Order: sequence, then C-alpha cells, then structure tokens
Amino acid sequence: MESAYLRHIPQEDIYLFNTGNAKKAWLCFGCRYIPELNAHRFIVWAPNAQRVSLVGSFNGWDRDAMPMEKIEGGVWVCFAEGIENGALYKYCVTGADGRQILKSDPFAAYSQTGSETASIVWNGGDFRWGDGEYMQRRAKRDFMTQPMSIYELHLGSWKNMPGERPLYRELADALADYCTDMGYTHIEIMPVTEYPLDASWGYQVTGYYAPTSRYGDPDDFKYFVDRLHEAGLAVIMDWVPAHFPKDEHGLRRFDGTPLFECKEARMAEHPEWGTMIFDYASDQVQSFLVSSACLFFEEYHIDGIRVDAVSSMLYLNYGRRDGEYTPNKEGGNINLAAVDFLRKLNSTVLTEYPGAITVAEESTAFPLITAPPDAGGLGFCFKWDMGFMHDTLDYMQLDPYFRSHNHDRLTFSMMYAFSENYVLAYSHDEVVHGKRSMLDKMYGDYDQKFASLRALYGFQFAHPGKKLCFMGGEFGQFIEWNWQQELDWLLLAYPRHEQLRDYYRKLNKLYAATPAMYRVDKSWDGFRWLNVDDRDRSSVAFLRSSEKDESYLVCVCNFTPVRYEVFGYAVFSKADAAADGVGNVQLQTKEEEE
Repeated sequence: MESAYLRHIPQEDIYLFNTGNAKKAWLCFGCRYIPELNAHRFIVWAPNAQRVSLVGSFNGWDRDAMPMEKIEGGVWVCFAEGIENGALYKYCVTGADGRQILKSDPFAAYSQTGSETASIVWNGGDFRWGDGEYMQRRAKRDFMTQPMSIYELHLGSWKNMPGERPLYRELADALADYCTDMGYTHIEIMPVTEYPLDASWGYQVTGYYAPTSRYGDPDDFKYFVDRLHEAGLAVIMDWVPAHFPKDEHGLRRFDGTPLFECKEARMAEHPEWGTMIFDYASDQVQSFLVSSACLFFEEYHIDGIRVDAVSSMLYLNYGRRDGEYTPNKEGGNINLAAVDFLRKLNSTVLTEYPGAITVAEESTAFPLITAPPDAGGLGFCFKWDMGFMHDTLDYMQLDPYFRSHNHDRLTFSMMYAFSENYVLAYSHDEVVHGKRSMLDKMYGDYDQKFASLRALYGFQFAHPGKKLCFMGGEFGQFIEWNWQQELDWLLLAYPRHEQLRDYYRKLNKLYAATPAMYRVDKSWDGFRWLNVDDRDRSSVAFLRSSEKDESYLVCVCNFTPVRYEVFGYAVFSKADAAADGVGNVQLQTKEEEE
C-alpha cells in the first residue's frame, strides 16, 4: 500500500475498537471521503475472512476488480478514487468457511432498504444545525425533576403526508406543530436504524449507523431532529442492541464465523424470535454497539435512546427451559457480559452527552436498573413501569361491579414506585396482536369507554413517574394500530374523540404547569396517600407535593360510574400539621369517572 494511503489508516482507532474502548468507531470504519487524497477509504472488520474485495456500481460489481488489503487488527482496507457520492457498494467476503457472500457495510451511514440491500456512499450534505441554544439548555437540564410527557409514534403510519418532500422533513413540521399544541415535551420514534422488513417496525436492524432511507437521506433526518428541537421538543429514539436478523447481507457470520453473534451455537439465537444474539463479551461488539448509540447523539443530536428488550439481554435463559442454556461462571442465569456492556453503554452516553437520557424496556424485577454503575446498578436514567401498565389495564377492563375486589391493581404500584426511576408507558405493544386499542380495552358501552379512559389517563398523570402515550391513544383510536395505514384522524369529526383529545391536551398543560405533579417523582416526599383502601367506591385519593415550591395537589380518582354529590377526605398540609395536626378539606365532585 502506498505511503500516502498508509498515513490515513487510523491505527489508534483500530486499537480502541479491538480493546472495547471505541466511542466513535464510525470515524474509522466504513466509507469515508479523504479530501487530501480525493479518494474514499473503506475499512471493514473481518478478522477470519480469507479474502475481501470492494464491489459496487462504480466497478460493475466485479468481485475481483478492487481487492482489499488485510492489515494488523483484523481489518481490511482499500482506497478508491473516482467514486461519486450516492454510489452503491458492498463487500465481497470470502469467509473462513470458504463461502463467498456479498455483505452490506456494518458501518454504512446510508443504505438502501427493503429488498435492495446495498450500502450507499455518503460524503455528508450541507446541512447546518440551528439548535445550538437548545443543546446548551439541554446540557444543564435535569430531566429527573422536569415534566416528561412522551408521544410515541411510528413514522410511517402516524399521518399520510401529501407533499413531495422527504418524509422526515414533512413529518418534522407536522409533528412540531401537533405536539406543541398538545403540550408534549418529548417524542419517541420507533426504530429508524436501517432495517429490511417493514413488518418488523424497525426492530430487526441491519444498519446500526444509518437512519433508514425510507423517509429520506441522513440530512433529512438531521432536519427532523433540528425542527423538533426548534419547537422545544426532545427526541428519543428506540435502539435495538438485543438482537439482529439473519439476513444474509447483514451481520450474521459476517466473515464466515460467528463474529457479531455469540460463539456458542445454542446461545447465539433467540428461540422465540429467530434472531441472533450479540456476543456482549466481545470487545469489538461492545465498541460497535456503544459507537452506534454515540453516533446518533453526536451526529444527529438525539436526546435519548430507549433500549429495547433489555430483559432478553440480561437473562441467559430468556425464552429457554432448563438445560437449554449455558449458565454463567457463577452457575447462574444472568448474562454477566450483557450487564457489563449496559453499564459501559450508559456510562459512556451520559458522560459524553450532558443532558442525554437512556431508558430501559425491562419487563422483570431485575434490580437497580436505574441505579448508577458504581452503586451496583445498570446506569439507565429511566425504566418503563410494566407492572403499572399491566395492573391498570387489567383493572380498567373489569366490570365496575368487580373492581372493588381488585383494588390492589390500582394501589400496588406504590409499593415499588420509588425503587426505580419510572416511565408510565402505554406503548405500541399494548395496541397490537389482538390486545385492542386503548379505548376499546375499556369496559362498557361507548360513553363508558370514554369515561374510563379519561379516568385512566388522569390517574396516570397524577401518579409518580414520567408519562408515555402511543399515537392515537390521545384521541381514542378505536381499532388496533396498523403499521400499514395512518391513524384514523377522521374520528376527530366526532365530539367524543375530539373531547378526549382536548382532555389529554389539558392534562399535558396541567402537568407542565404544576410542579407538584413532577418535581418529586423519586421519593415519598412527593406523595402521600389520603385514602388507599376505598375499595367499596373503587376510588383512591392522594396528595402530590413539591418540596422546592411548597405546592400541593390533591388527587381524587373515581373508577365507578356513580355520581357522588359530596365526596370528601381529610387532608392536612405541612403547615397545618405543624400548627395542630389537622387540616380538613371537603372535596366535591359531580363528574363520573373523572
């Protein structure tokens, strides 16, 4: 290799990658334009390959035209002049098993999608960020003590956009207007890292460094984030390090050996999902995944990641029966390598990007998900409260006559509410696969369903924890979510649906304007039961408070279709208690299930 080229091989970055310490591996690997050489550099990790060559639209996909050179560190390199931005390419890998396969670039910044699987040369566009002030404010923000109302959505099915601009841009403008009007503070987008199968909703990723080209190019995605930041909205992105698909062009057996996936065959595949499990013990895999997360914070200015399926990462026996998994070195079922990886991920992200957040979708009682690593925790900022979600939805589907016998489903969440930092999520997972929409889950006739859903949302907002609602839930989408079509916005022509949306908008506004509802979400200092066992009336009453602002909010929730002309509880404030220990307030309500 010519000396002029050798100077542009980042040996130190390759070393960091191989030792598990890379944070920005995309600056080294993949395709990068080198202005000094007027050439593109291609670097790929394939330590066990017999041969690798670069193929693409620029050489007629000739597998012999542009062989790559293997250098120290298990990587292959070549430099190519005359390749234009937007050209298609792959690596032709002759694996250790002797098979020759065309592989997409694991570090590609831009890729084809669907049945077209080539990587795309991307030199970067001319996008200029306008969110400098927003990013400065974010760096000083403590999300723990701020209101957080998250609007979760699937970009491809939120709303059909009539224009001809890339969908990222059209959606950004529409979402900015809609979500600010509704009073949301955050949006959470289902995965946009490149994926081939539409029906996977983005959860089977093949391109961990590329925003999907379904909705535009990388600059269009930058516009999406920038426009939402302009509106004061934070952007959370679903991110999937738990598994990857078997697609031949993807990561599986990349160099003819288990490279990204677990080395032990029976531990390499999710038995329930038919997807591959990352080898979290591999230094290079750790570098690959941590750098993927960092890329979206660094290059695309996202504000947070929600890490999908954390439970499947933590347990070696996830989806397996006894005898079907290999225990860890201590004889247990915890994936110790995955624990170490998640700690590294969270420590890196939260150190490198002030004000960023990480959220775990973890469905078990694994301890200390949101505790710092130095305290034995995994280091996430928040965890989805799956117990709250299941209990409240089960409760609301009951005939009100039977709710009194299931009162604990309303109150049990407070037994553990401060064991983690929680997001109370009614997500996409709850409105698919025959589970019915949020509105249709509610018991009763048409009017009762709306009353019950209003009561549930009111309880969610009053309860300690951050809030999340999946698109359509705010106006009472009546059928299950269908990723192939837009939401039924036409329902807003009907008064009940528009009234529900207005109610949700007012909940968001009340929440943001009332520090007692969010300032102290992490301890009993911000919550006190007034009546925890009013099971005969299927009601609860509690006090939310903000120590800093000395403000209080009395919350009374009635979950029966019964009108009470007088509905009272004894309430005392700190000032009252200091004076004489008693402060009585008669609360009156004439609303059903409000």
